[in-house]
Amino acid sequence: QVQLVESGGGLVQAGDSLRLSCATSGRTFISATMAWFRQAPGKEREVVATNSFTTYYKDSVKGRFTISRDSTKNTLYLQMRSLKPEDTAVYYCAAKWTRTATLYLKEDDYDDWGQGTQVTVSS
Repeated sequence: QVQLVESGGGLVQAGDSLRLSCATSGRTFISATMAWFRQAPGKEREVVATNSFTTYYKDSVKGRFTISRDSTKNTLYLQMRSLKPEDTAVYYCAAKWTRTATLYLKEDDYDDWGQGTQVTVSS
């Protein structure tokens, strides 16, 4: 019943911007901890940013990426600026169906996942 659907990925050049969206349904979005993860070829999935009552950013994206949510639309966003080739990955939306000030940074912390959207940054 829970559904997370990512969109907005694509092929861009270094320095460009993209905004990823994650549309949610089936659970109470406003009460959820939301996150973006990414996985590059041959690498482990890693947290990019989380949004609860506390916001977290991976060091390598801090200052370039912004995580936000629109509760009216039940949608999570990741605004990515100054993209670099090393940002190339499949980006996944994730939801944990509680919302506190606690930081949740591990894959296993999350209850539901989207299928991912590909972001490719050329040099």
